[in-house]
Amino acid sequence: MATLAMDQAPAATLPRGPRLDYQTHALAKLLFAAIIVGGLAFALFSVLTDTRGVGEELALGAFAFLGLALLIALGFEFVNGFHDTANAVATVIYTHSMPAHFAVVWSGFFNFLGVMVSSGAVAYSIITLLPVDLLLNVGSSAGFAMIFALLLAAVLWNLGTWYVGLPNSSSHTLIGSVLGVGLANQLIQAGSRGGTAGVDWSQAQKVLTGLWMAPLIGFFAALLLLFVMRMVLRNPELYKAPESDAPPPKGIRALLIFTCTAVSFSHGSNDGQKGMGLIMLILIGCAPTAYALNRTLPASATPAFVQTANIASASFDARSGGIEIPADRARGVLTHALQQREAEGPQVFAALESLSRDLTARVEGYGSLSKVPAEATSNVRNDMYLVLDTTKLATKKPEGFHEAELKALKDYQANLEAGTRFIPLWVKIVVALALGLGTMIGWKRIVVTVGEKIGKQHMTYGMGASAELVAAATILAADRFGLPVSTTHILSSGVAGASVASGSGLQARTVRNLALAWLLTLPAAMLLSGGLYWLMLNAVRVFGL
Repeated sequence: MATLAMDQAPAATLPRGPRLDYQTHALAKLLFAAIIVGGLAFALFSVLTDTRGVGEELALGAFAFLGLALLIALGFEFVNGFHDTANAVATVIYTHSMPAHFAVVWSGFFNFLGVMVSSGAVAYSIITLLPVDLLLNVGSSAGFAMIFALLLAAVLWNLGTWYVGLPNSSSHTLIGSVLGVGLANQLIQAGSRGGTAGVDWSQAQKVLTGLWMAPLIGFFAALLLLFVMRMVLRNPELYKAPESDAPPPKGIRALLIFTCTAVSFSHGSNDGQKGMGLIMLILIGCAPTAYALNRTLPASATPAFVQTANIASASFDARSGGIEIPADRARGVLTHALQQREAEGPQVFAALESLSRDLTARVEGYGSLSKVPAEATSNVRNDMYLVLDTTKLATKKPEGFHEAELKALKDYQANLEAGTRFIPLWVKIVVALALGLGTMIGWKRIVVTVGEKIGKQHMTYGMGASAELVAAATILAADRFGLPVSTTHILSSGVAGASVASGSGLQARTVRNLALAWLLTLPAAMLLSGGLYWLMLNAVRVFGL
């Protein structure tokens, strides 16, 4: 990777570049360090408060282990910040719309806001790629090996590509790491499970579709948008490279700052959720009493849960063919159905009916999720997970259900999700801090690649605006549908498309290196995470951890 040098365009074709060598004031460095330390302290204090609030005391070793896991997860988001968000600021820096030092702080702030208002849907779309048996036993040695392997693989690959200045996708890297762990788990378990303990390939296909389409969307949408802008907006200043380091006209400058803001905000709303999902896995594994169930749900929500559960159970019973399966055996049936990705037949519906009624009776008996005792928390969470995901799989073929049944099942799924798939406010805050602060350092390598080494000529105002408008719109749309997408792929290919539309052409070696990174990231991250998972499992066995 270290040999991936980028072509330089002829000096005569490039106007004076932006200033990138600002010195950071000592007071700013001190404030930066204080926020990092304060954020970590806030996270650990929140964990202590939450666990003690439910009567769960963590041993010192478990607390230290949890702290290390949180540090690595937040480190992933920090690296994500300076790796990915450099794409958002490259256009405003190279069009002189903002000084570099101010642009990265601006982008970091709007990344922070994007994380804080995110829905959490993307977080759990990543988690559902993981093997079923590891999700149900996330607190086991294999579960912790899974979390550490995929986190370390994602961080290492991101740092490697950042070091050589390649705008690689953190989303692509993380998803490759998740798939690598799933495949490694599948190979390890093949002897006893027939190779069925892998990943949810239907969900993987959905996620990967967004990743491979991202460069095409970015390229062609930005190219088309710039053509349309040329026809509609006749201002010649839009299509000229800056002649000096003076800022562009006010209207153009406002447009470019708006697009930078939109990309930064949308990046936070989408990418920040990936760290949230990983942190929730860590918390569920280390402190299940506090985090396996959403204990903030009020007791008033229980009657609605019971009502929708009873309607859903009746629907399952109608398709069970009169088969009766005890709840203990139903768990194995549903786990197998999820591993095989086939939720059909009377036996599966009989298992759904049995476990759903058993779960409903327990929740109704407790009165609310907040009153579920510590020793029962993991079982309730796992049963809710099994019923939820099997029901979703069963309703993927809606033709087998009446319209009223489908509505009742959707309501039931929503209640189950509310109980298990939640993000505490403090998790959002610390992830937002990590991503926002990461934006403010290490940005120069990627900024130079995007600003100077994709197109053969200096970036014009129109090129920057079209690339960023396409990126922001695409990411926000993906967030709406719970899909993880790559800011890097969309914006880098958008700059390439805008360069072609402007007639400036592309630097062949840079485009080739970007395409190579795009193709290599998935298999490289899979190999890295799969190898780390295997090593960690063997270390656990050797040292008896």
